[in-house]
Amino acid sequence: MENSPSAIAPLLLRNYLTSIFIFADKSLVSLSQKYKLLQLLRCFIVSSFLFFLSLLPAFFSSLNPSPESHDRPFKSARDDTYSGAAGGGKGGSGVSRALSQLLLIMNDIPVSSRKYEVVRSLAEKLIDENLLEGNRAFREVNCAVLSAAFASSLSQLEAAAAEQGRIGDGGEGVVVVGGAGESDSYVCNKASRLIMGVKYFGRRAWRYAKSRSDPSRSGRSAEKLAAELLWLAQKMAASGCSEEAVCKWASASDLALLAVSAEPRLQGSLVKVSAFLIKEAKEMGKNDENSDERDPSLGQHHVRIRQTKMKMLMSWLPLLCRANNGTDAPILSLGERAELERTLEEIISTLDEEEEQECVLSLWLHHFTYCPTSDWPNLRSCYTRWYNASRGRLMLADTSIH
Repeated sequence: MENSPSAIAPLLLRNYLTSIFIFADKSLVSLSQKYKLLQLLRCFIVSSFLFFLSLLPAFFSSLNPSPESHDRPFKSARDDTYSGAAGGGKGGSGVSRALSQLLLIMNDIPVSSRKYEVVRSLAEKLIDENLLEGNRAFREVNCAVLSAAFASSLSQLEAAAAEQGRIGDGGEGVVVVGGAGESDSYVCNKASRLIMGVKYFGRRAWRYAKSRSDPSRSGRSAEKLAAELLWLAQKMAASGCSEEAVCKWASASDLALLAVSAEPRLQGSLVKVSAFLIKEAKEMGKNDENSDERDPSLGQHHVRIRQTKMKMLMSWLPLLCRANNGTDAPILSLGERAELERTLEEIISTLDEEEEQECVLSLWLHHFTYCPTSDWPNLRSCYTRWYNASRGRLMLADTSIH
């Protein structure tokens, strides 16, 4: 095929080797003019190099596997991820396999495809029907399949955001070559520009080749994945397993770091996911209020919940402060922002006052004050309460000493 990796790979390698050869040949040009033996040696090297380049296409075509053998391991691995995560005896049921297949297809195809809404609406219909049955087995299937899909999409989103960040960083560094004469500098500059050009177009061609050779990547833009994560999180909340989504999102610190400098549209999608899961995090542990407080396992569960809430705030507060919220098309409405501020304050109040609240509020203060484009979330009242409580403890400690 014209755009297959077997056609592009030898072209890329040939361009890279040619640019390196031209750059290295610079030193032989001046010397070969003085010594006849070096002239013959240079001609031999050039001829050998050209002969080697002519063999590259045949070499790559012999190594290139058939499309079927390329796709089969990838698809089977992806299928094992979903079906294996469905767990237990239900992992092998037709219900879980049907949902896994639909979510996998929805994840693979682009939003622009007319089949995307068909697949997504069918997946939503089956998930909702399982919930309406009121059967524990169906609910467990929902939770297992959705949790596996959420983890897979989250991993893909982090990779897509990292790739988007690398593409957005711009051009190459400048190659500086010193210690040469005027004519040598000219040759060096030409070779440097050639290498930079080959690198640029080579990366573009390689990314295109990868997208052609791996059709499953074609529909996975970062924004699409973020929107699907929000949808999956909502379905997990409806199925009673939002705690898993909260834990996974709270632990995605690398993605949160990338999100601070991501494109505004991607930031908006990530803010929506964060806002939803922060609200779900606030509800974690409330079902344990009527349980026996003397149960040691319950105490450990409460500690894990508090740690998850802490990680959620430490990971995603910088994005909330620095995201471009806009005025023409705000990410969240004024009411949603006010509600999320109250949720953040409530979560912070459940943390340990001495250390955890100080860490979270110090992080908020840094990003809130150093971001000139946003004045949200405004946690000033929460910061004041923490400070007054710290003053009160200090005064109490001083009084007890004296």
